[in-house]
Amino acid sequence: MKKFDSRIPQEKPQSKENITILGCGRWGSFIAWYLNSMGYKVTVWGREKDNMVNSLFETRKNEYVTFPESIELTHNLSDAIEKSKIIVIAIGAQQVRNLMQSVSKVPSYKNKIFCLNMKGIEESTGKRLSQVMQEFKVKKKNIAVWVGPGHIQEFTKGVPSLMVIDSYNPELSAELINKFHSTLIKFYQGQDIIGTEIGAAAKNVMGIAAGMLDGTNQKVLKGPLMARGAYEVGRLIKAEGGKLISAFGLCHLGDYEATLFSEHSHNRKFGEMFMQHQNFTKLAEGASTSVALLKMAKRHKLKMPITQAVHDIIHKGEDPQKVLNKLLMPNNLKEFHN
Repeated sequence: MKKFDSRIPQEKPQSKENITILGCGRWGSFIAWYLNSMGYKVTVWGREKDNMVNSLFETRKNEYVTFPESIELTHNLSDAIEKSKIIVIAIGAQQVRNLMQSVSKVPSYKNKIFCLNMKGIEESTGKRLSQVMQEFKVKKKNIAVWVGPGHIQEFTKGVPSLMVIDSYNPELSAELINKFHSTLIKFYQGQDIIGTEIGAAAKNVMGIAAGMLDGTNQKVLKGPLMARGAYEVGRLIKAEGGKLISAFGLCHLGDYEATLFSEHSHNRKFGEMFMQHQNFTKLAEGASTSVALLKMAKRHKLKMPITQAVHDIIHKGEDPQKVLNKLLMPNNLKEFHN
């Protein structure tokens, strides 16, 4: 298998186009590495008072990638935004509003294309992240999301995957797919940004549930979890105005292997360690997303039993085994209901 990394010839000619990445955690740093390897000029912005950011800026490497000198690193947010037409945001979902408060002070930001590369729903409001962007006067036609299965540890070994880019504007989706596709990542064009955002966020909750099953030696129940989880999320997507079938696409069900089974999944590992009374120190978006999804579901008077179970165990301190037993051993329920 052909490996794709910064040491081999680029798949596309060197481009004069600059792309800015806001955020340099594991996904932000990978996207910077990936797009630079494809020939794009890349500017990476990170917060100055963040120890992880400062370490990356000083050494030009983290546990996942090493940055060549051709990647520009900056703490100047205004300069980073001014440099590029396309801005990829790759930070924690709960940080988007605070970031946009700063971005909105840059005069040219309304003319930019924003591609969101995170999987979460805003905990405080139950809003999708593209909705948060619109609150800051970003035009709907300029907002896209990039989600789907894949782990940096696999990508950097040259193991390919399929992902999805979705937006309110099909022409924008097609443009970004044309720019970003490679033999390492093949993109499908999403057709339901509501479903794509919700599905991508909700799979992290299912990942925590899967980790809880791992932590209690009930791995055999991951199959039922997958079936019931996709259906539960599909119903929420439909209630929010999206397409139920989106839950069975790359944004959600297609991401289950990477989230429910992989050793690299933060959410699965969080759930497993939680059941073993251990602390997981890395970001597990599903913990916040469980709160956000229930707020969303409440608007439609919709029950989400798996999401509710994860929420009650993590945030209410309810007995995990009792909650899981009640969830996984229902009494006389119809499998498919309205």
